[in-house]
Amino acid sequence: MARLNYKHLRYFWMVAKTGSLACAAEHLHRTPQSISGQLQELEANLDAELFRRRMGHKLELTDVGRYVLAYADRIFALGDELLDELGEQPAKRLPAFRVGVAEGVPKSMAYHMIEPALRMEEAVRVVCREGPLASLLADLAVHRLDMVIADRPMPHHLNVRGFNHFLGESSLTFLGAPQLLTTLTKKFPALLNQAPFLLPGEDVAIRTRLLQWFDEHKIRPRIVGEFDDSALLNSFGQTGTGLFVAPTATAAYLCEQYHVRVIGSTNEVKEQLYAITTERQLQHTAVLAVCKAAKEKVFGSPT
Repeated sequence: MARLNYKHLRYFWMVAKTGSLACAAEHLHRTPQSISGQLQELEANLDAELFRRRMGHKLELTDVGRYVLAYADRIFALGDELLDELGEQPAKRLPAFRVGVAEGVPKSMAYHMIEPALRMEEAVRVVCREGPLASLLADLAVHRLDMVIADRPMPHHLNVRGFNHFLGESSLTFLGAPQLLTTLTKKFPALLNQAPFLLPGEDVAIRTRLLQWFDEHKIRPRIVGEFDDSALLNSFGQTGTGLFVAPTATAAYLCEQYHVRVIGSTNEVKEQLYAITTERQLQHTAVLAVCKAAKEKVFGSPT
C-alpha cells in the first residue's frame, strides 16, 4: 500500500464533517470536482469505499469511513495542538508533561505522585487526562500522552506498544463516617456483614479481589452504591451513605480530609499501581519524578 496522503485525508475529513462535497469545497476553497477526485484517489489508496451517496447530494460514511474518521479526528487534533504550542510566546512556553490517570486510580494517590513534577528544576506544564484505560492507552500509542498511571498492567489483548513499570502496592483499609459507625456494634470484619457498603466500579481493578475476599470470609455487605471515581465514592462515604475501602497508604489523608474513621484493614487484598509508557528504560525526567514520588512518598511506608 502507498503512503497515506494527508492532503487527501484532510479533504475526506472535511467532507465527513460537513456532509457534502459542496460544503467541503467552500471551506477548503476548492471545486467540488477537485475534492471528488482527491477522495477517489484516497479510496483507491485505501482500497475501501468511504462514503455512500444518499438522496440528493447527501453523503453517508460507510463502516470503514467511520473507522478512518476516528483516526483522522485524532491526527488533526494533534496537529492543532502542535500549532497551539508553537503559537505561544517562546519565553512563556513550558514543555507539556501529559499524563493519563485511569479511572480506577485513587485521586489522592495520583496527586501525590504527579505534584512533584511541578517542582522539578526543569519546569513543565502538567496536563492531566482521566478516562478508561483503553482510551488512555490509545492516546499513549500516538504520543498524545507521555505516561499512563493505571491500577493494573497494560492488557495483553490491546495492540499498543507499551511497557509496564510497577510503582508499588498497598494493603486496604476500611473506613466509615462516625455517624454510621455508631449504628454498627460488631467488631471488624463481622461489622461489614449487612452493613451499607460503597463498592468500587466495574472498571476498578481491586473490585474483583475485594468481592472474592468477602466470599472467602463469608461476609455479605449491603451494596448501596458503585463508583468508578474514587473521589466521588469518598464524598458519599463522608456523608455516612456507606462504608468504603481505600489503600492504606492514603488512609490517614482520607481520615483528615473527609472526617472518617478507620474500622479495619486487610493485607489479603492490595491496591497496585503501574506507570505505563512507550519507553522500556525510563528517561523522561517528569516520568522519573512521578515514579520516584510513588516509591518514596506514596508507597514508601510499610503497607
